[in-house]
Amino acid sequence: MKNDLPGAIDLDALLLSQREAHAREPYPPWETRAAHLKALRAMLLDRTDELADALNADFGQRAKAELMLSELWLAKSEIDSALRHGKHWMKPQRRATGIWLRPATAKVIPQPLGVIGIVAPWNYPILLAVGPLIGALAAGNRAIVKMSELTPRTAELFRQLIECTFACEHVAVVTGDASVGAAFCALPFDHLIFTGSTAVGREVMRAAAAHLTPVTLELGGKSPAIVGPHARFDAAVDSIVAGKTLNAGQTCIAPDYVLVPRGMEQAFVDRARARVARLYPDFARNRDYTTLVSARHFDRMRTLADEAAAAGATLHPLTDTAPDDARRLFPPYVVTNAPETCALMHEEIFGPLLPLVPYDTLDDALRYVNARPRPLALYLFDDERATIDRVLHETVSGGVAVNETLLHIACEGLPFGGVGASGMGAYHGYDGFAAFSKMKPILMQPRINARALLLPPYGRRFHAIMRLMFKL
Repeated sequence: MKNDLPGAIDLDALLLSQREAHAREPYPPWETRAAHLKALRAMLLDRTDELADALNADFGQRAKAELMLSELWLAKSEIDSALRHGKHWMKPQRRATGIWLRPATAKVIPQPLGVIGIVAPWNYPILLAVGPLIGALAAGNRAIVKMSELTPRTAELFRQLIECTFACEHVAVVTGDASVGAAFCALPFDHLIFTGSTAVGREVMRAAAAHLTPVTLELGGKSPAIVGPHARFDAAVDSIVAGKTLNAGQTCIAPDYVLVPRGMEQAFVDRARARVARLYPDFARNRDYTTLVSARHFDRMRTLADEAAAAGATLHPLTDTAPDDARRLFPPYVVTNAPETCALMHEEIFGPLLPLVPYDTLDDALRYVNARPRPLALYLFDDERATIDRVLHETVSGGVAVNETLLHIACEGLPFGGVGASGMGAYHGYDGFAAFSKMKPILMQPRINARALLLPPYGRRFHAIMRLMFKL
């Protein structure tokens, strides 16, 4: 299945070729879908070293182990799940008709939508390109992926690997700058999924509205971690630090700020510093800690930190290593006493700065979270059932992990998606299959039925039937 797409990509022609291919095979059998999923899995596993080298070059420093754990393993697991369950997902689903429509029967048939547009971000470019692609292929669709220009080596390698694995009329990858991305999002896809910032998500939705293209937006926001009054404190800090330092905080579901019981701020700093030393010994020369993706992103982290410090915040370095702009190495910091007016407290950080917000009562913590836009993730650390129930019932977020960070994204049975400013729609597993399918409702009326009893002229028999229908 060799892709013969020329170097200069005509987006309209590419979309048209996939639409025509879909029209020729609008409902591919499971065997075809499974073959595509297996080809994708084999490509990822066979070319792991090349992907790791490309990512490392794009970021300046990113460990192969991190790619394997946070991208390739998750992608493989999701493919394996789709291969186990996809044939079952395709089956029609019986639905109730209600007593008055009998003997008619009802069912829902999952139908491929057609061509899916996927816009992948730079922070986890492989996972966040492949994840939606898995759902699209399992649902029987074709797909075009737009890779981020901020990781150009990875984007170009991924384009080449897809080109060698799929015909361009089935799966294709396009690269290019923001202007290409804008043109891509304006195409009349059958469904468009975008992963990125809330600000760009608004523009994507605006572009998609011209064609009434359905969209799934996976955005971000300020995901809180709440250290509850009954938390195992050291375990909570350890988990928060692990979630924040993965990919140097360049993760849409990274803990963005931490609500801690008042008076525990210094204990949090001390434990966090000890934890970083254990995770990343000899920090300045440690190859497991990821550097920031670009000079612009490094400068933004420095600006956020400097502005907060100038406004009266205290920066607590978690290592003895200073930021290194030549390497784009920005070590993690905990920030205390940051005023609410500074950008650190109202912009998604997307880096290794971690503000602490003290609270006096759980009511105060919940009010703080609920006064802000609904986050993509919320992390609660507590062992008391009543506290857990309150937080689950009284906050709204894209997802929740209790006594853990990040790993809810790896749970194959859970949908992943935001709410409000953190996104709309969800995918992963069956939810990804459903997102990229039209779940078509169908009523089947047999030859012998009672429909004639409800037709004009509306006489005594009709009204007697209506009285019975309303009574029952």
